[in-house]
Amino acid sequence: MSTKIRLPGRNDPPNVAPIGSGSRSGAPVSDKDVVYPDTIPFVLVHLACLGAFWTGITPTAIVLAVSLYWLRMFGIGAGYHRYFSHKAFRTGRVFQFILAFLAQSTAQKSVLWWAAKHRHHHLYSDTPEDVHSPRQDGFFHAHVGWIFAPRHGGTDLSKVADFTGYPEIMFLHRFELVPPALLALFCFLVGGWSGLIVGFFWSTVAVYHGTFCINSLAHVHGRKRYVTGDDSRNNWALAIMTMGEGWHNNHHAYQASVRQGFFWWEWDPTYYILRGLAALGIVRDLRLPPEAILRNEKPLGMRTIERVAADLAASFNIETIAANLRSALPATPSLDDLRRDMADAGQRAADYLAGLQMPQIPTRDDIRARAAAMLAKTPSLDDIVERAHQMLLETLASRLVPEPAPAR
Repeated sequence: MSTKIRLPGRNDPPNVAPIGSGSRSGAPVSDKDVVYPDTIPFVLVHLACLGAFWTGITPTAIVLAVSLYWLRMFGIGAGYHRYFSHKAFRTGRVFQFILAFLAQSTAQKSVLWWAAKHRHHHLYSDTPEDVHSPRQDGFFHAHVGWIFAPRHGGTDLSKVADFTGYPEIMFLHRFELVPPALLALFCFLVGGWSGLIVGFFWSTVAVYHGTFCINSLAHVHGRKRYVTGDDSRNNWALAIMTMGEGWHNNHHAYQASVRQGFFWWEWDPTYYILRGLAALGIVRDLRLPPEAILRNEKPLGMRTIERVAADLAASFNIETIAANLRSALPATPSLDDLRRDMADAGQRAADYLAGLQMPQIPTRDDIRARAAAMLAKTPSLDDIVERAHQMLLETLASRLVPEPAPAR
């Protein structure tokens, strides 16, 4: 197993306070709690689905369930995600409130909670600070387990300060269960008990897991068109079931785009509906990906280069390389001489190793070949290879030169 290469101060995200480290009331909560109060409604919604054994399944309930699934999936994609999280288009306060109400009818907490968590996810995608990463905590945790961690119950309003000035949005934030409760009442009035159980609860659970699949499956299965520094992937099946949200690698490559299916063959009905609403004057300023993004010609930012280079360097087994280098130096120069020379070189130890040109040490060409096998096309390949080479040499130097003993 390869050793994860971490360079303190360069790859590590900045220290941040835990998100939502307390309950809504401000009382401290522990991650050891299996179910804390904020997750009880989530559990009850799943259990309520079993009520269909007593209510039966009526045609009216089926129509309600199917209609509400697609309507609220649009609310997730257009409301929670593309508008409140990424501001990919603009609209007036009336439709903004309608989007927020529709999105919150899914019982996925408030738009401010959802957007704050999602913005944090993009800032630290698939790093240890990510709130739901299959790479860090496994598939189940990324799909649903993270919801049960009490530290995620609160809302970091500083991340969504652009929306906290709207009293109607803050009302929905404080009373987040009002929209789903009113929708549940509507389903009961239209379809009776079957309308409530099947029409509301079944569709709610289906929307839950359709949404959660983007957090889990879309970081595990699919294709990567762009180098994004994380595990996001395009998955056509998820795009169908989520009205276009499955083009997840596209989205991570250009988060501000209202269109996530970048090309005509990438099914994105949420975007098509928003275009229709734009034609009616309800929404405006739909943001689209630049041509440089579509042609995959835009250079990567330094944060992305750092993440990708760290993953590329970590794909080499540094412990094996260090062991092979030690065994290749039994005589002259001896390992002790090598350590002394590198210690004398100080911060230039990595440069000293590079100058040895020993076959045990991966070259830039070796790293480039590994990058070609691991990564999608990117105009920043040379920068990634150079940084990965530097990381690998720095880590190898740290294995060969022991840390100086702390002064007493």
